[in-house]
Amino acid sequence: MFRQLINIASNTFLEAVRQPVYFVALTAGWLLQILNVALSGYNMGLTDNAEVTKDDKMLLDVGLATVFVVSTLLAAMICTSVVSREIENKTALTVISKPIGRPIFVLGKYLGATAAVMLAGVILSIFFLLALRNGVLSTARDHVDTVVVAFGLGAVLVSVLVGAWGNFFYGWVFSSTTAFLLAPLTLLGWMGTLVLNENWHVQYFLTDWKPNVMLTIACVLLAMPVLSAVALAASTRLGQVMTIVVCAGVFLGGMLSNHVFGRRAIVNSAIARLEAVEANSDADSDLSDPGDRWTLTLESSPAEGLSPGQTIYYGASPSGLGLIPTGQIPYDGDPSNPNALIDTDARALIVRTLRGEKLDSLEIVNAGGYAPTRPPMARDYIFTSETEYNPVSLGAWGVIPNMQFFWLVDAVTQAHAIPPRYVGMTALYSLSQIFALNGLAVLLFQRREVG
Repeated sequence: MFRQLINIASNTFLEAVRQPVYFVALTAGWLLQILNVALSGYNMGLTDNAEVTKDDKMLLDVGLATVFVVSTLLAAMICTSVVSREIENKTALTVISKPIGRPIFVLGKYLGATAAVMLAGVILSIFFLLALRNGVLSTARDHVDTVVVAFGLGAVLVSVLVGAWGNFFYGWVFSSTTAFLLAPLTLLGWMGTLVLNENWHVQYFLTDWKPNVMLTIACVLLAMPVLSAVALAASTRLGQVMTIVVCAGVFLGGMLSNHVFGRRAIVNSAIARLEAVEANSDADSDLSDPGDRWTLTLESSPAEGLSPGQTIYYGASPSGLGLIPTGQIPYDGDPSNPNALIDTDARALIVRTLRGEKLDSLEIVNAGGYAPTRPPMARDYIFTSETEYNPVSLGAWGVIPNMQFFWLVDAVTQAHAIPPRYVGMTALYSLSQIFALNGLAVLLFQRREVG
């Protein structure tokens, strides 16, 4: 079974890379990156404290969007041709009757098509990195980076010439030969730009290394297998045009998912964020006994007024997801009376006193012995109400692949560090979507007529 899977995947990969549309997509991505350099100037970018500054911020946004969109279209076209076209040409029936199980056939097609899309995504990303190294020519004194031109154009010309020469003399497939050469040659060219500055002087290779940009590219590449899975699932029942429409709809829906569904799925608003916490009177430091008191220092003044006796909530997410504590019974007595806090039917964490000129420090107390799952911590968010959930919006938000998870350009342009842990969580999210979508593809293909 494993050998069958590998054989189908390898044949699909070669078939995908040999398609003329594959070379067209790579050429379009290369030319668009050159055009992006010219179009990204004069956008009044002034930030100097980020990895990408001034007009290059627009180049980062537009250039990475080019990689994203071109790869999405390529995924739709490739997955359509490797499944629906085989069904139309009756070749799928020949393979399945070997016998090869339909799940193996679908998974093999997915692995081969995804490998081809990932190869294109890597090549397009290197073109983008070369454009970013050249930067936007915002003033008359700026000049083209000749190192980028030499290595970038050199890689393209060598790949095209060798592909044409091999096609003419040996019958090699031009598109696949060129693509296979572009990957290592453009990578070597980009590595050359790391060790040579624009004046052709040797420099420390980490001088132009941008770790946040690399993590951003990695997250975009993590979206490619998800989009390939969407395209494959759609192509098991639909033709090429409708598959492209579905992929475009999922892509746009995923980019708008937070705005359209996310803000309606989880409804709550944080009023402040905790800068520090301290247990004032708590023997076991768990804030679970009646009368336990903690001081919470806020990063800034709360967005809305607080008052003694008011119930509060806290959590790690600014949206209110996973709020602590839940199911509180409000307290209506005197928060400064220790006896009343013990002898009460209430179960809540309440505000005892407010401190500071800006009311950015408050003391909370446990009324009635409510036992939270954990005490508050620094960097938690403070809320004054429980979170409301909309099942319909929450379901749509969870089902549609959220492309915003893979889009981290704002973090780079705003000089926010991207933790590797986030990339790991994004990879897990990508895997979960891949398993779900491939499972759907197998189900849709199980009873598809292929004869």
